[in-house]
Amino acid sequence: MKIGFVYPQTEFGNDPEAIRDLAQTAEGLGYAHILAYEHVLGVNPDRYDDWDGPYDFRSSFQSPFLLFSYLAAVTESLEFTTGILILPQRQAVLAAKQAATLDILSNGRLRLGVGIGWNKPEYIALGENFHNRGRRIEEQISLMRQLWTQPLVNFSGQWHNISDAGINPLPIQRPIPIWFGGHADQVLRRIALMGDGWIPNYSTGEDAGPALVKLERYLDRAGRTRSDVGIEARIRFAEGDPHTWEQLLNGWQDAGASHISINTMQVGFDRPSQHIEALKSFASTMEIKKR
Repeated sequence: MKIGFVYPQTEFGNDPEAIRDLAQTAEGLGYAHILAYEHVLGVNPDRYDDWDGPYDFRSSFQSPFLLFSYLAAVTESLEFTTGILILPQRQAVLAAKQAATLDILSNGRLRLGVGIGWNKPEYIALGENFHNRGRRIEEQISLMRQLWTQPLVNFSGQWHNISDAGINPLPIQRPIPIWFGGHADQVLRRIALMGDGWIPNYSTGEDAGPALVKLERYLDRAGRTRSDVGIEARIRFAEGDPHTWEQLLNGWQDAGASHISINTMQVGFDRPSQHIEALKSFASTMEIKKR
């Protein structure tokens, strides 16, 4: 099981040197990957009577493609994972081009985690339809995989049409791995049909058990097995107890997780150095280089 970390961007600040130090320190400690959340914009919750989202205009988010392009230049082995990129609020062809460029600049270190999101005002601001996002993401992925593997593409879909054109250069990974976030039943079906991995939103491997049983059933129907799909779990440093961390790691490993990320947010840190020290503490306590 590969152990990485969640980029603590809503709390970390925007100092480029601190961001570099975080990535380089984590790589030196043996962390395998960095997972970054994303939002293009945040709203004023006071303007929405039914607002219940976890983020708003006060929440800081770096653009993952640009963040990872910067970090690709200052690291050597750290894998980059979007967790998740809200794909249907983007133009699929442009997203494919950006991902291909990042894959080249990082020497094939990209895993593209995607999902449909929940922030309707964000969709409206970006000029995309919030209500058909589930159906569109499937067509987007089919198109992007063709763009990543063929120099010229002919594609005629409900929302996308390409006539004998392609992106150049193609990525190193052909195609770039696509992982899905979310845990709705339709997400599990989508993973079984076209996903390389799953980024579930469960606290423990035990909690994820029923969904994993469903996923196995859908994979069987699609002619695939659990070994065809990676699992990226997350645990919280805020648990604050090495015994608990060990239990969580073991539980996810028993559940078949291939990757896990430690999240240092929501502990009360107010300086970048505290997040870096937390990664050092977790790496030392859990002996991640030996796992």
